[in-house]
Parts: sequence; C-alpha cells; structure tokens
Amino acid sequence: MAINVDVEPGLIERRQGAAATLRLAPWLALASLFATALIMRHVLAANADVSWLLTVAERVLDGQRLYVDVIETNPPMAVLTYIPGVVIARALGLPAEMVTDGLVFVAIFASVALAARIVRDSPVLEGLAGWPLALLGFAVLAVLPAKTFGQREHIAVVELLPAIALYAVRIRGGRAPLWAVIAAGFGAGLAMTFKPHFAIGILCGLTAVAIQARSWRILFATENFIAAAVVAAYALWVVVVFPELLSDIAPLARDIYVLVGASPIDMVKSPAMLISAAAMFAALVLKRPGRIDSTLLLLLATSLGFMLVFFLQRKGWPYHSYPMIVFAMLALGYAGARRESRDRALRLFALATLAITFIQSIVWFNWAFDKAFDTRPLWASIAQLGPHPRILAITAEPGLGHPLVRALQGSWVSRQQGLWVASYVRNIRSRGPLDPQQEVKLDRYAARERAMLIEDIKNTEPTVVLIDNFSDNWSAWLRDNPDIANLLRDYRLVTTINDIEVRAKSP
Repeated sequence: MAINVDVEPGLIERRQGAAATLRLAPWLALASLFATALIMRHVLAANADVSWLLTVAERVLDGQRLYVDVIETNPPMAVLTYIPGVVIARALGLPAEMVTDGLVFVAIFASVALAARIVRDSPVLEGLAGWPLALLGFAVLAVLPAKTFGQREHIAVVELLPAIALYAVRIRGGRAPLWAVIAAGFGAGLAMTFKPHFAIGILCGLTAVAIQARSWRILFATENFIAAAVVAAYALWVVVVFPELLSDIAPLARDIYVLVGASPIDMVKSPAMLISAAAMFAALVLKRPGRIDSTLLLLLATSLGFMLVFFLQRKGWPYHSYPMIVFAMLALGYAGARRESRDRALRLFALATLAITFIQSIVWFNWAFDKAFDTRPLWASIAQLGPHPRILAITAEPGLGHPLVRALQGSWVSRQQGLWVASYVRNIRSRGPLDPQQEVKLDRYAARERAMLIEDIKNTEPTVVLIDNFSDNWSAWLRDNPDIANLLRDYRLVTTINDIEVRAKSP
C-alpha cells in the first residue's frame, strides 16, 4: 500500500540552500578574517624592525657587506628572509613592504593548509581536525600579530605550525607521508635559524609528551633530523660567509646587548604573561577529566617553552612573546573544541576567554616597543624640506627613523639602526662602579660606534637630522661628543614635534 506524504512546497529547496550555506560558512569566515588582516596592514603603522631589515636587505643586494658596511646584531636569516620581497618588488616596481606582506600571507595560507592536511589525513586524529581549529590557526597567524606582523618571531611560528601538527599525529601513534615529514622538518629548521634558542620551545613540547608516553621515540623522528640538518648547514654557511658575525658582532652582543634587560619582576608583570597564563589556565579547566590529552600537553608545553625563551631574552618586547601567546591560544581553542556539545557552559567559557585574550593580545602587539615613535606627525614637516631626504637620527630608538625614512622615499645615512651602543653603555654604567677591564671594553665599543657615525656623515651628508629628546636627552649626548656636534653645527632647527628636533642644512 502506497503512503502519500505531503511535503511543504519549497521545503527541499530551502533545506538544500541551508546545507549549501553551511558549507560556505567556513570559507566566508576565512575570507572575513583575511579581509580584516588586510585592513590592519593598511591601517597600522609599519613595524620598525621590519622596515629597517628591508633597508638592510636592499643595501646587501646593492653590494654592501652585512656586518661590515651595514651593522645588524641578528644572524643573517633576519636579513635574508626579506630579500625575496625586495627582489620581487624591484622587478614589479612595487613597494617592498607590500610585496613582503603578500609573501607572508602566502606563507600563512600554506602553513595552515599543510597543518590541516597533516591532521586531516591521520586516522588517529579523526574528528579532531576541522574548520574551527583551522580558522583559529589562520586568525592567530594573520590577525593577531598586529604591528608584530612580519617580525622574525611571527615568521618562525608560521614555519613551525606544520611540525606541531605532525608531532600531534606522531604522539598518538600515527604515521605521516614523506611530504609532511619534509615540510615539517624544513619548517622547524628554518624557524630555528632566526634564533637558535627557539629550539627550547620545540624541545619543551617534545620532552613533555615523551615523558607522558614514557618513550623518547618522538625526539628521534625523521623531521627532527631534517631540522637539525637545516640548522647545521645554515650554521656552517654563516661561519664561512659571515666571519664578522663571530669576530665582531658576537663579542659586542656578549659584552653589551645581553647585559641590558628588564627585571624579572617587570617580566612577570608583562601583559604577555597575563594573557598566556589566562589562556593556559582556561585550557586546563576545559580539558576532559582524567589524564591530560597528549595534543593539549604538546601545545601547553610548547607555550611554556617559548615563555622560557621570552624570559631568557630579558627585553620584554611584545614580539618576543608572540610564540608563547600563539601556542597558549591554540591550546585553549583545541581544549574548547574537544569538549562535548552538551558542555554548553564550558564551551561558552572557552569562547569568551579566547575572545578576551585575543583582543588583549592585539592591543599588546599593537603597542610594540616603538609605539612612542609613530613618526607620522613628522612626515609633513620633513617632506617640505625636499624630496628623497637623506636622514640621520641621533637616537637609540629604532622607531624614530624607521619606517619614516622609507615612507618618505628617503635614504638612511647611518650604517646601523640607531645609537644603541651609546644608550646601553649609559644604562650599564648607571648601575654602579665597573671593573677597569669592563670600562675599557665599554669605551672601546662606544668609540667604535662614534667613529662609524662620523664616517657615515662624511661619506653621505644628511639633508635632515633628527635629534631625539623624547626617549632620552640626546642633545646632551651631542654636547658631550663635540666631534659629532661640530659636523652638525650648520643644521638649523626647523621644528620640534614631541621633543624631536627636526634640523636641516642651512643654505
């Protein structure tokens, strides 16, 4: 006997439309996040370090020798990573900043896609991969960085994400295809070439899950040997090609740079610590009863490892905290996604905590250590002095000259980012008496910096001189260094903005 069932007209079409909308929703969310990230790149001031490193990359491409003709305290990868953007920008006639941002976005999409594919193709993580975690991964890489976008820590985390995904598969007994092993190994290796101590963050995560599993097998996975090979080849190349890094820059960093930093109390009080602690605590609250999930442990331990790196660097700068915050948020997102749908209150708690810490992080990263030197108020005054200015800044603050000089299509007179040696020497001496040997070292480093500045001024006469009395009394420093002051005696005061003197050569 046939049974007739009346179907409301249009019901099937409406259900099909709803299903199509649900399928499109994740892609629309991804597009919205990408649009937000693009808008932020347009609205936020450029990062001082990224701007400076683009200038260094241009100088190296023009034939200047890194660590000789242009001084940088970071390993070569800090410069080399920006060279592709400069090369492409020159070929296309586009701003290097725009092309570099585009390359970073390409890397972000590739990293998230690789990580998602690694997890999706693993049967041991079936049901754990999905759009919510993929969208969170994209958000923490593309939107969260704010003014930290394109910094070395940011790029390192982008490179490291596929390795973390592969580790999550391995600790559950899964296997991965060769392409995933190679991608993860090279990514982790490249991340460590920026700063060798990034290995601490990776090792903390691997050690924690190895202890939990009572097996050290994951430490000897193939991707780790690939990463080690990348780092070893890079180190050998640096020794051969850039001997000045070891002979000149390393002693300078040892004797001055590492001696100046924030106090342990200030580091603990940093907003980065509050944000990371809140995210990790919430992740632990959300974990399922019983033994901690191995993937959650991996993310939390990796975050703690990068927290240790943050403390070891002792500067307290926002971009140094980016890796630990990212992995803490990924842990929170993962823990929230793992809760059963009936745990509505806990899932809402996870979403609220994630939203709050995400917004706090954006504010923190937008602060940046050069926040006081959003130099856009100076642009109009300097632009009136003529096109393509040759700019010299008497300051240790990196945010004063950069990105100002690039925004005005000018050139930077000095071979280094700022007079940081003079500033650090004053800081060290302000703590109390030093032994005679250390005094001699400090005098030698300060004298070398002054000699380089004098040579740079004579080789490339600046058209504009900025004297910073905002971050410190650099006018007094000039009075204490008459050899440099005499070179600048013919520069007249044009204006003073935020205690920054703008001087130009008298006609």
